[in-house]
Amino acid sequence: MDIQMLKTNYQIEEIKTKKEALESKMSNIHNGENMSQLSSDLNYYSQLYFHTQSIQNSIKKYEEAENILKESNDKELIELANQEIEDVEEKIKEEEESIKKLKIEREFTDVDDNRSAILEIRAGAGGDEASLFAAELFNMYKNFALKNGWEIQIIDSSVTEGGGYKEVIAHINGKNVFKKLKYESGVHRVQRVPVTESSGRIHTSTASVAILPEAKEIDIQINPEDIRIDVMRASGAGGQCVNRTDSAVRITHFETGIVVSCQETKHQAQNKEKAMALLRSRLYEKKRQEEADKRSNMRSSQIGGGMRAEKIRTYNFPQNRITDHRVKKSWHNIEEVLSGDLEKLTNDVIDGIQLELLKNEK
Repeated sequence: MDIQMLKTNYQIEEIKTKKEALESKMSNIHNGENMSQLSSDLNYYSQLYFHTQSIQNSIKKYEEAENILKESNDKELIELANQEIEDVEEKIKEEEESIKKLKIEREFTDVDDNRSAILEIRAGAGGDEASLFAAELFNMYKNFALKNGWEIQIIDSSVTEGGGYKEVIAHINGKNVFKKLKYESGVHRVQRVPVTESSGRIHTSTASVAILPEAKEIDIQINPEDIRIDVMRASGAGGQCVNRTDSAVRITHFETGIVVSCQETKHQAQNKEKAMALLRSRLYEKKRQEEADKRSNMRSSQIGGGMRAEKIRTYNFPQNRITDHRVKKSWHNIEEVLSGDLEKLTNDVIDGIQLELLKNEK
């Protein structure tokens, strides 16, 4: 182990100075300063200080143990010193790995990571089977949301007679929702024998998933003259009337042509509020992508491209295998994942995509 290089790579004074400066700023914060950014920076430097200090302490122990090996003839002391060196080397490796993960996470922190999100799922190729798959994906994300203590509310949906979804849009409210789910956007593909298939032939169907960061009124301001609001009676599968009042709301944004709707509650005002929230998030996402495309630093657009990639994942039922094509990794617990056990999969995908983007930057 190159102790001199470790000393050079993990100097603590600069980190300590930065940490203390941020602590001072936090205790004397003024109006107009970005509290969220300051808190994020302080958390990063506090963790970096902790792990670097641990490495520095381990270096001292390593040097003390080496001195014992050089100066002592006591077999018991020599044995203890060798064991200490072995333990310290393992500890330093663990701390270096922690620092690496910390720096990767900071490098790929999105300003929207701590936001709630809008989930949109649409059935693609495959007819009724695609709509049933869309419903399974929605239930998967719904259960995952509940496991994380998030709230989920449907904004709009189009249900088929077979119980699937042609389309479902929902708001997921909670901490770090966008951070956890942002790489779920793209085309999801399922391969299995549909219940309606008498010959036992495997069908391939698709559904698209979009994850948008929730936009607040302060992020996107919509002028009343820029939109048209239509109200109508809500309807369900097969045209069945859900209620007898004009509670459903559709909003058209003239400049972009974006149309959103909501009919999930019996109250027009609530539906309008949800539809406006959806419109803001769509406009915010459009703005995000336009800004990413303009940047000279290609990392943002690479991340955006990864999020919008076609056929990001395949759910193969005959082989009980889920494969994410972006990170070239598979998992063999398809039923558990579709029931909402997504934690390991999403973590693996986040780590894999970020490591790949780091390689591309070098």
